[in-house]
Amino acid sequence: MLGWSLVFFIVAVIAGVFGFGGISESAVGVSQVLFFVFLVLLVLSFVSRAIRGRSVV
Repeated sequence: MLGWSLVFFIVAVIAGVFGFGGISESAVGVSQVLFFVFLVLLVLSFVSRAIRGRSVV
């Protein structure tokens, strides 16, 4: 999921450089949503492993 977030960010940067503002804004929005979903899933994964007693790292 983090990989997809980076892909959309790169698309947004390239679209912004070439002047496609609408595409750039959309790609940034998707990238932000995917990044925050990734963070939430990461934290949930750490908490779930800690509760089960397994090593987090």
